[in-house]
Amino acid sequence: MDERKIFIGSGIGPSPPEMFREMQTSKKRLASHCDIGNIVPMKQTTKTKTVVRVQIGARMEKTLVKTLKALAEYLDLSLGDLLEGITLHALEGKPPFSKQTLGHVRKLRTIYGLELTARDSHRLVEEHHASY
Repeated sequence: MDERKIFIGSGIGPSPPEMFREMQTSKKRLASHCDIGNIVPMKQTTKTKTVVRVQIGARMEKTLVKTLKALAEYLDLSLGDLLEGITLHALEGKPPFSKQTLGHVRKLRTIYGLELTARDSHRLVEEHHASY
């Protein structure tokens, strides 16, 4: 295990409440112009589209889910809305986040210990299957 890793509650690095306060301060500065994606304000004034949503049964890696939930909270979105936005951007080959949002993602990755990268995406196996 990487010894530089920040352990929550260990006294190493900023505590989660301190990191959260720092992110909330940044969030207030962004106010209603918080960007996601291609510098498009999240609070759109264009016509809305009505959709039918369905519940999905999907499993994801634990630290990835924690990071996504925290990002959704930071952006004041539901987890489902965040995942829809990421997916729609990916399907069009567009980046889903602004540079500023990616900065917050980096902080959240550290807080929640998310070490996986895109390179790992097709090599993941669940813990009980790892020995096969």
